[in-house]
Amino acid sequence: MKINFVIPGRVQAKQRPRFNGKFAYTPKQTVEYENWIRTCLLDKYKEIKPFEEPLKAKIIAYYEIPKSTSKKKEAEMLANIISPTKRPDADNIVKIVLDAMNKFAFKDDTQVTKLEIEKKYSRTPRIYVKIEEY
Repeated sequence: MKINFVIPGRVQAKQRPRFNGKFAYTPKQTVEYENWIRTCLLDKYKEIKPFEEPLKAKIIAYYEIPKSTSKKKEAEMLANIISPTKRPDADNIVKIVLDAMNKFAFKDDTQVTKLEIEKKYSRTPRIYVKIEEY
């Protein structure tokens, strides 16, 4: 069994917890993006039962091409000759995506035993996620 879905919009990363002097809290932007990821998952898989077995995950983050990019560079970006080497970092993308799917797509992200992450350019920013038994 496998699931795959798309998270439309600008690629965002998991932000570090904030402290208000007494306790730690998750930044509002992170909470909202995790909710968006769950919404995208549940829109496609309304009756999803969390996986219980080891999993492999593939995540492709598509970054928007900057508006000031020349036609030549844009073509190279779309052909995957030039890859995004900018923020957010790949590990922070993985963290927010997998954390958002905890208890929904799988019982816990510790079940992910194989992981593939890729950053590419596209005219349409989004994140593609594929989870399957491993």
